[in-house]
Amino acid sequence: MKNFPDFTNYGYQVSKELGCNLQGGRITYLASSITSNRQVVIKEFRFAIADGSWSAFKNYQREISALKQLKYSQIPCYLDSFETESGFCLVTEYIHAPSLAERHIFTPEEVKKIAISVLEILEYLQNFQPPIIHRDIKPENILVDENLQVYLVDFGLARLRGGELALSSIAAGTPGFMPPEEMFNRPLTTGSDLYSLGATLICLLTGTRSVEVDRLLDEDYRFKFEGLV
Repeated sequence: MKNFPDFTNYGYQVSKELGCNLQGGRITYLASSITSNRQVVIKEFRFAIADGSWSAFKNYQREISALKQLKYSQIPCYLDSFETESGFCLVTEYIHAPSLAERHIFTPEEVKKIAISVLEILEYLQNFQPPIIHRDIKPENILVDENLQVYLVDFGLARLRGGELALSSIAAGTPGFMPPEEMFNRPLTTGSDLYSLGATLICLLTGTRSVEVDRLLDEDYRFKFEGLV
């Protein structure tokens, strides 16, 4: 039986691990509020694993404030945050819907509808001043219910960077979905999320798994998938 962290002192009881990125120092849990019994998602950031600086936590207070601004029906609401011995945790609303990675067959018309929905969410984020960049768009971070209602999840933290708001280095992007500017440590732009969305749509149209999408890239980081559609 797996041992889950004890967050009862903070008002939460963990019931399940939803995802793990040890390289990035992130573990995501399904939990319940002890007072309301409401299901929530807790993302634990472990600075020691991610080679981050705990002393930088105070800087993240401003970033957490940015997350609190997100009021959109297709983005899980920020609920809470708290410090731990090894880092800190973010608590968000739980959306009961599978991710795109869990459903492998979509019609072209369904893919089009999903793309439009995500673009509308990105438009909302980019209308902030400065714009908000998600930085880790991929099938696992897009939930879709039986009515094709789309939700964008796993925002992590936001950091001011080059005049724009982007996820911190703790929540780096995923290989195959990272735009070239991120791979070469160049400033992100509002187009960075569009690149990741494009890679996501290629996965849906070709039936390619997220862990294999980087195999479709050539030496110039262009996707080659003509024979798969």
